[in-house]
Amino acid sequence: MTYEGQQLLTRLDDDGTLTVEIVPQSWEEPSGSQILVRVEAAPINPSDLGLLFASADTAGADYSPGKVVAKMPEAATRAMQARHGIAMPAGNECAGTVVAAGEAPAAQALLGKRVACVPGTAYATYALADAAMAMPLAEGVTAEQGASSFVNPMTALGFVETMRKEGFTGLVHAAAASNLGQMLVRICAEDGVPLVNIVRSEAQVKLLRDLGAEHVLDMTAPGFDAALTDAIHATGAMLGFDPIGGGTLAGQILAAMERSASRGAAFSRYGSSVPKKVYIYGALDTGPTILNRAFGLTWDLGGWLLTPFMQKAGSEVVGRMRARVMKDLTTTFASHYKARVGLEEMLSKEAVGAYNARRTGEKYLVVP
Repeated sequence: MTYEGQQLLTRLDDDGTLTVEIVPQSWEEPSGSQILVRVEAAPINPSDLGLLFASADTAGADYSPGKVVAKMPEAATRAMQARHGIAMPAGNECAGTVVAAGEAPAAQALLGKRVACVPGTAYATYALADAAMAMPLAEGVTAEQGASSFVNPMTALGFVETMRKEGFTGLVHAAAASNLGQMLVRICAEDGVPLVNIVRSEAQVKLLRDLGAEHVLDMTAPGFDAALTDAIHATGAMLGFDPIGGGTLAGQILAAMERSASRGAAFSRYGSSVPKKVYIYGALDTGPTILNRAFGLTWDLGGWLLTPFMQKAGSEVVGRMRARVMKDLTTTFASHYKARVGLEEMLSKEAVGAYNARRTGEKYLVVP
């Protein structure tokens, strides 16, 4: 049996033309451990936007029903040479109903069930996924509730697991009013992990305080650096996670950690010996990361990505994390959306302008 529908594809040509469009698509019967999911809800995450539009000029793009044609900067076009001319599907995660399954017992066991999965092709009518990467949703859990059950929940839990594995005892998190940030606030409260939250407005401060967060700092407010130092000193948080990437914030966090570690200590021209580390895990700001090295020599700056973390963590840790997400999907790991859009509507100028702005707390959900 063949299943007919639509699929979003994104293609970058060598002249810098980026074409994102909805095209007709057919899906054959799955085989082996594969399942075919009728997609009912799929979130638009920052990691999806990197593939969809990258740094293309979407404001000046040409829009037509179900199609966007934009120009990519020359440097970005060169950097993405490996994807030139390749029409690539997008959409990391989704939830929907399994309408067909391969012959493997694990796949057959999911037939007819509503599942959350990570196909990487979720912006479509249907998506093929491996049964091992699909989780049945509990009775009464909707597709919208299950759609964001992988990227943000597993990332937030991954931060805490990384902290423990590397010997730290507290966390600093930037752009913390996001869906992921709200999850991290709840996780840290449940697990007794000290957490310093950095946000960008007084309204976001209130949002997290209403969730029970103790240390919430507005990076646009006067005295931010001093307040950050005090919060780090109060919590002992010497591991930071920064989704912004560009700009000065990662360096500011390291500098505040150094000021905290140096309080009451004898002067050393090499700085404190206390380990300090910031992971960059996103690119909300695609500009250069700027470090004003006011934090001695005992520090690290690295990149953090969910898939490599899971590979290193191993099946036991990942299994425990997934079980916790499924158990608390509608509480600790609940996601909230600004708007819901259909497949073609997601490529309208209004929708692209809104979700590609990547503003904290303005997550979009695609409902094919």
